[in-house]
Amino acid sequence: MTAPGPARSAADLPGPALLFCPADRPDRFTKAAERADGVILDLEDAVAADARAAARRALEAHPLDPDRTIVRVNAADSPEHVADVDAVRSAGYQRVMLAKACSPADLTGLEGLQVIALCETARGVLAAPEIAAEDSVVGLMWGAEDLMASLGGTSSRFSVSTSGVAAPYRPVARHARSRVLLAAGAYGKAAIDAVHLDLDDLVGLRGEAEDAAASGFAATACLHPQQVPIVREAYRPDAARVRWAREVMAAVGERGGVQRHGSQMVDEPLLAQARAVLRRAGEQLT
Repeated sequence: MTAPGPARSAADLPGPALLFCPADRPDRFTKAAERADGVILDLEDAVAADARAAARRALEAHPLDPDRTIVRVNAADSPEHVADVDAVRSAGYQRVMLAKACSPADLTGLEGLQVIALCETARGVLAAPEIAAEDSVVGLMWGAEDLMASLGGTSSRFSVSTSGVAAPYRPVARHARSRVLLAAGAYGKAAIDAVHLDLDDLVGLRGEAEDAAASGFAATACLHPQQVPIVREAYRPDAARVRWAREVMAAVGERGGVQRHGSQMVDEPLLAQARAVLRRAGEQLT
């Protein structure tokens, strides 16, 4: 198992906007790759059971850049799982997203692949730290709707507000999101935020993506191309924040220790935040 360490930067996985694409729609593969930072070719929920064999064949017949592609495979206990993994290997992809990951034992058979564990059930959320500790795991993602289904719940959010903006997640969903993020960060793995189901709610999407970026998520998953630019903009620090980060690095970075910068006392934790801001802004750190 890997030792705990600092959270990975977004550079370790494609991002910040990852776009799901049904694997049985090869006509959409190239378009998805052009419109997003990374593509998640989906062999699970987005594909009807009778179309999954064709979807696996499409992986090999219509290749994408493996550095920018993730393949979501069915859960370890699914009858589709082994065939999915075989198709991933045959197509030459290196990253898989394991649906409904519940324990480290679910990673059996994924040797040599980079795994993003989708912790979207009660068992998976509770096991997130143990899963994140596995060497093959490069990232964790959480999912609200499957989580609620595993609990016997009926809605991951409170009622939709009168403004049309999606209401906040219920406390149990927020707890799961935080637990998965903390588990990923504790073991130096990337964290991916869940999809925003309301495709017309771009205001709510932006707010959640801004929170994800500020909290340490490396990426947010998208269901539709129109969500991609919203996520990208949300992860990009605004000019004021970039200016703050540059000033902190310039004023404090070389001297080290605890320094005053304006009204703030700045030490290594704030320097680390400044570095993260500049990385998200695309600036090279020396």
